[in-house]
Amino acid sequence: MGQKCHPIGFRVGITEGWKSRWYAPKQSFGEFLVEDERIRRYINRALNERPPFAGISRVEIERTRDEVKVILHTARPGVVIGAKGAEVDKLREKLEDLIQRRVNVSIVEVKNPDLDARLVSVGIGEQLKKRGSFRRIMKMRCESAIANGAKGVKIICSGRLANAEMARTETQMLGSIPLQTLQANVDYAVHHAVTKVGTIGVKVWIYKGMYGEEEVTRPEGGGYRRRVRR
Repeated sequence: MGQKCHPIGFRVGITEGWKSRWYAPKQSFGEFLVEDERIRRYINRALNERPPFAGISRVEIERTRDEVKVILHTARPGVVIGAKGAEVDKLREKLEDLIQRRVNVSIVEVKNPDLDARLVSVGIGEQLKKRGSFRRIMKMRCESAIANGAKGVKIICSGRLANAEMARTETQMLGSIPLQTLQANVDYAVHHAVTKVGTIGVKVWIYKGMYGEEEVTRPEGGGYRRRVRR
């Protein structure tokens, strides 16, 4: 038996925070949990699965006594906000009708989509739907992530690749992925691409370095220097 675990769940509460942040009495906990799931599913259907394809990477939910704060991490904030904030106002009204509570929507831009496992997996899935060469797509995505500062990338595609009669699994890897080290900042995502010949599963691991370390560009140019937070 393979001894595998979810890289994000493995780190939650240690080096990663929770995606839902609130406290509730026992009698309200189930209701709030269902509301969170409704919010996430609606946002995914409305903004990720159909136009305008806003590239929502992560949805965080915070609750106070009076309102629900929804924080959207997106690669295309202009699409979510709309002209003069019209689209985000529509989204807020829809969410308020959905859960019957006051909702506050905040937008956070994903600075580098090539280092976000969720966005990379969705991008691969969209290209597979257009019948692109899966090996070329996987290799290009790995090289793009490494070029944008990733220390390691692993991509696994499973299913009827290239319209083959029998499903198989293909793996592409560059760099290192230290999955057993809790101090390693590893992003992970799974996406199911529904193609005409069947569903193809796409798994992406992106290793960004150790927590507390970050690459900072020198103001005068000339490469990078490493800054370590203590």
